[in-house]
Amino acid sequence: MDLNHKFSQISVFNKVSEIPTIIWKELDCSANLYFSSKYLEAIEKHNSHFSFFYIVLKNKDEKAIAFANIQIINFHLETIEKDTSNLFKKITSIGRRLTIIPKEKPLTIINCGNSFVSGEHGVFIKKGENKRLILRKISKGILHHTEKNNQENPIDIFMMKDFMAESLPITNELISLGYYSFNIEPNMILKMNPMWKNFEDYLAVLKTKFRVKAKKAMKLSNDLVTKEISVLNFDEHLIKMTELYKKVASKADFNLGEFKLQTYKSFKTKLGDSYILKSYWIGDKMVGFMSGMINRNHLDAHFVGIDYELNKQYAIYQRMLYDYIKIAINNKIEILNFGRTASEIKSSVGAVPQHLTVYIRHKKSIRNKFLKLFLLKIQPTDFKQKFPFKTDKKIHEDNR
Repeated sequence: MDLNHKFSQISVFNKVSEIPTIIWKELDCSANLYFSSKYLEAIEKHNSHFSFFYIVLKNKDEKAIAFANIQIINFHLETIEKDTSNLFKKITSIGRRLTIIPKEKPLTIINCGNSFVSGEHGVFIKKGENKRLILRKISKGILHHTEKNNQENPIDIFMMKDFMAESLPITNELISLGYYSFNIEPNMILKMNPMWKNFEDYLAVLKTKFRVKAKKAMKLSNDLVTKEISVLNFDEHLIKMTELYKKVASKADFNLGEFKLQTYKSFKTKLGDSYILKSYWIGDKMVGFMSGMINRNHLDAHFVGIDYELNKQYAIYQRMLYDYIKIAINNKIEILNFGRTASEIKSSVGAVPQHLTVYIRHKKSIRNKFLKLFLLKIQPTDFKQKFPFKTDKKIHEDNR
């Protein structure tokens, strides 16, 4: 089918504020906060170490039918090679030998997706549209735009992330455009039971071993005081929050880029009670914070900060996980998304892996063939899945 016959125009915007109001009305996508101008403006405003652009696809009637959220990232491998595992260093070394990873400059990545949150937050397509054709058109639009506008800093890698299993029959269309698919760390999700009216109901369905563990964590964390972080008191806590965030970020095997915590203030201003930001204190010392967003019937855990020297003594991280569950229960949430990393401890509170697929290709066709060999070396970290509930033994299979 001739793509141009069905789609009349691709528009590219470098700022959210440049997108006309009529386009947002036609897309009608803002109920999903990740595709709302408020959320995207906050990300764009405070994370200037990324470059952003947005693609809007219109049909032959000049109506907006699809939207793509894209970042250009200068990825400095040297900043993480010093702190990560021998496996990652080995993979990086292989990438340099295959000339997939440049030696003299940062790896420049185009990411269609959300660089800070796991999930399908890169492409919005209106219902009833031909998703395969639109995905092809968006991919080609990204390529055309970057070839035209990034001649001084050419793109090395094109990436589209993170697609759930049910999307693969559509998104595998990208393979015909030279992309390869691979999986990284899974999302850990907890399907909330509507019968849980309070935290005690949740505890009641745990096996004895895990209920004892939960109560022990709550006892250890009894001295923790939680405080809301608001727009009014945000600035006085920013330095300490950043310190705690960096302690956690430094332990991650892979981050596309550092999240600037000033973004939280804009989230609270623009999203109000939909954005959650709580701090944890021992006396007058902040020892942790947690963040998250209520997005329709989902609660998504975002970044946390932890004082690891006190974590074991006060069960700070475990307390955070249980607090996310309490928030989900209180807000009648259907899905609690804990995100990636720390998969085993998240599984101990009931979370199961949701495997997400990433598509990636190199700009140069020859190097793109080497990229396939490179990706074979990247495998999600194995972990021991826990099954804390008395029933639903097949819960992990049901969520694959």
